[in-house]
Amino acid sequence: MTDKHIDAPGSKALSRRRLVKYAGVGATLAAASPLASATTAVADDGSAHKKGRGSGRRVWRAGDHHVHSEYSGSFDTSTNPPTFRKGGDAVYPIVTNAVMAKHFGLTWAMCTDHGGPTHSKVNLEQAYPDLLRSRVLVPEVLQFWGMEFDAPALDHHTLMIPHHADEAQQLFELESRFAKHDAFPADPGRDTEAKMVEFLKAAKDMRRKPLVIAHHAARSATGLGVYGQDTPREFRNGNNAAPEIYVGFEGAPGHQAGPLNGGVRGGYGSYPTHGGFDQMTARVGGLWDALLGEGRKWWITATSDSHVHWTRGGSDFWPGEYSKTHVLARQDYTDIMDGLRNGRIWVGTGDLITTLDVTARSQGRSAAAGETLGVSRRKRADVDIEIRFRPLEGTNANGDRPEVRRVDLIVGEVTGPAADPDSDTNPTTKVVARFGPRDWRKQGREYVIRHTLRNVESDLYARVRGTNTDEAEPLADGLESPWDDLWFYSNPVFVQVR
Repeated sequence: MTDKHIDAPGSKALSRRRLVKYAGVGATLAAASPLASATTAVADDGSAHKKGRGSGRRVWRAGDHHVHSEYSGSFDTSTNPPTFRKGGDAVYPIVTNAVMAKHFGLTWAMCTDHGGPTHSKVNLEQAYPDLLRSRVLVPEVLQFWGMEFDAPALDHHTLMIPHHADEAQQLFELESRFAKHDAFPADPGRDTEAKMVEFLKAAKDMRRKPLVIAHHAARSATGLGVYGQDTPREFRNGNNAAPEIYVGFEGAPGHQAGPLNGGVRGGYGSYPTHGGFDQMTARVGGLWDALLGEGRKWWITATSDSHVHWTRGGSDFWPGEYSKTHVLARQDYTDIMDGLRNGRIWVGTGDLITTLDVTARSQGRSAAAGETLGVSRRKRADVDIEIRFRPLEGTNANGDRPEVRRVDLIVGEVTGPAADPDSDTNPTTKVVARFGPRDWRKQGREYVIRHTLRNVESDLYARVRGTNTDEAEPLADGLESPWDDLWFYSNPVFVQVR
């Protein structure tokens, strides 16, 4: 693949090529240097948002809640206690990830290292002090503390800890008590669905409430709708136990650079992603829609799952280089976490767009992503849906100028809890409208689409997706370059008929 970021003569910026070279060896020096470059044009991601600019206003802020450091290591269990070795799985210092996140336009990120036998002590005694140093070196990126939690009976999950003075101790308590691989010797009793529910209830009872988000949810699936470690029933049971804690899954998993080294996107070796998105999200009327059709506040995100960059033989992009989770928030830890908890989120790949607002309006009221619009049952109400997006100005991290070819409006009915906890379909969900460039109009630096849902008489939700491809539905991925197959997805806005 051609490197489109050749150093410009006389440039004061660090090019992508030089940053890749520095990563992992000169990170501390790089962290102290200005990182202005072509790709940082997307760093002020929320400045276009109509609610204003600056750290005191809620704007779209790009981040990544699934990033690995050298503390995703290995353990020698021939010793007691086990001996931890850095770099056994992921290789970069925490500060390197922060430097690269900053360079690729992120304003928040999260360190999520793998667990293992007695890893709770490694996190507390070794990794956390490095996080504190990284926060000092790269203050522009809010750096959350947490881990890739070894969820009982499930695949990995984000465990995001609120930012406070005792955050390290809070993670230590949860990891040491509940992570299925933390016990030494191993304890099979930790790897049960009941233990997962116990963990979520313990988290819910904490004064400072963490967040839990499932990773690469269908990576172990063997076919379409043939799930592996994570099942619809387990998601429902967990969300029932702690609806403000267990709030979603990765719509677009990490490891998207796999095809650049002859691999597959996401590491989904048995059944592929679709347009880089997990089947649970990508299939219209599939599991995500089934959960939304129950009225669940269940959100999707997009992450890098960065371990080793593809230019060094890995399958990963840097945080923010390809995938971004955009949260409508102020630039502070509490509000970003609140945005994640409450669905003020849209996700995208390849910087196809830089802002996305979906608003439902009726009877003088309005609601945006993550919110609920109430309409009167006494009136045959129309609901107006407005979609606003801003295309990328300049080039993305691959040197491309991607263009949106189509935007889809997807609507499904909210009918209440499913009779079958393993249900993974919502037959009411449909693409109700498809829009091309002739259907949107330019307003300032944004494009605007409007569509009216006529005579809304029952509860529903609306969500939006868009792409630079001509695929009517995202196709199962092969070995195509991820840069040629870009998508964005909003989280839903709900309409409740009262």
